[in-house]
Amino acid sequence: MLSPEELAAVDDFRFKHRMPTRAAAVRELLKFGLAAAGIETSIDPSVGVKSSEFGVFGRGPEGHAPKPEGDAED
Repeated sequence: MLSPEELAAVDDFRFKHRMPTRAAAVRELLKFGLAAAGIETSIDPSVGVKSSEFGVFGRGPEGHAPKPEGDAED
């Protein structure tokens, strides 16, 4: 949960950068934070991308797909 001040900062960022949704702004801020911590993400920050392209990690050409049966996570 965000405080009113944090939410206002996210909204200010969103409108200043013409982001399509608050969720897109949060994802973009998360990408910036990860990059600052030295963690690379698969999408370069760029201007003029579709809202469906905003995300921290790439989805691949098939989007989010369920794992094949028998694929166990350890």
